[in-house]
Amino acid sequence: MTDQINTPSNALINVELGDRSYPIYIGSGQLAAVGISRFIQGNKVLIVTNTTVAKLYLSALQAQLADKQVDVIVLDDGEQFKNLDTLNSILTQLLENNHDRKTTLIALGGGVVGDITGFAAACYQRGVPFIQVPTTLLSQVDSSVGGKTAVNHSLGKNMIGAFYQPQAVVIDTDSLSSLPEREFSAGMAEVIKYGLIADADFFEWLENNSSALQQGDQAALTYAIERSCLNKAKVVSADETEQGIRAILNLGHTFGHAIETFQNYTGWLHGEAVAAGMVMASELSMMMGGLSQSEFNRVKNLIKSWSLPVAPPKEMGVEDFNQLMYRDKKVLDGQLRLVLLRALGDAEVTSHYSVESLQAVLSSSFSE
Repeated sequence: MTDQINTPSNALINVELGDRSYPIYIGSGQLAAVGISRFIQGNKVLIVTNTTVAKLYLSALQAQLADKQVDVIVLDDGEQFKNLDTLNSILTQLLENNHDRKTTLIALGGGVVGDITGFAAACYQRGVPFIQVPTTLLSQVDSSVGGKTAVNHSLGKNMIGAFYQPQAVVIDTDSLSSLPEREFSAGMAEVIKYGLIADADFFEWLENNSSALQQGDQAALTYAIERSCLNKAKVVSADETEQGIRAILNLGHTFGHAIETFQNYTGWLHGEAVAAGMVMASELSMMMGGLSQSEFNRVKNLIKSWSLPVAPPKEMGVEDFNQLMYRDKKVLDGQLRLVLLRALGDAEVTSHYSVESLQAVLSSSFSE
């Protein structure tokens, strides 16, 4: 695949789910250009955002909704606040301000804001509309698309939630200019994931275009986000509620969620934990014959090029993983299923792996 980027600065993708289908708008200036009010049927809106994002983008969003009753709740910023207490604060705000079934919730922020807002929308009066306005790379390419909504529990990540689709997703790439370098790199873990699970050409493109992405090239950014969303939309359309193929989107996540739970959601960023998890899953894939040594090295080197971790935290041990991984949503009838690679760009969800090889991967990871 060549390095040529043949894509407009803006893109439109439709997630095909019958009467729950919705558009994804991608590009520079989309927050102003799309006109969010056209997706709002009633006259009441609750914007959910956080302390970091509110200072940057809240006023611009509010300006588009001058003809609505607009209430705002500003959450603390951090994965540790994606919990039932925060969910309750959103529901309390809705009740105190007499929001009804035509109320629309708008998630303005990263993955935490999007996940918890979507879950609140699914719960309030048994379901009200919501719109995703993701402002981080990770939320733009992953959590805002597909209708997975949830909160965390001290015993496991995203174990309490619902499948609930938004009315629209508005991805304004301008928001990435204010994103800290660490947050951007964490988002790249999910971008890399799409190349690994379903799009080998895209994986190669990412290897060849890292510098353009790191320099903030708008065409490259739009292309990477669009290609990621296209890959996710295709999988979601085929398996909305994760009964089969959709689980491949969790490559590295079983390992990564164990890391996040171990750290009580206050250590690594989600994308950093997933990055280490993808290296571990790729090593196990190599041991099971899915990847060659050179392909495994390519995976590891691309992840490392974004200053992402390629091994778990030193304070974790093998037994920590063994305990926490069995609280993963892919455990069925006591059997831990993992997402492994049959080849670059070809993933499967399987319980057919060597337990001894898994333990070897867990042990060797701490030698990095």
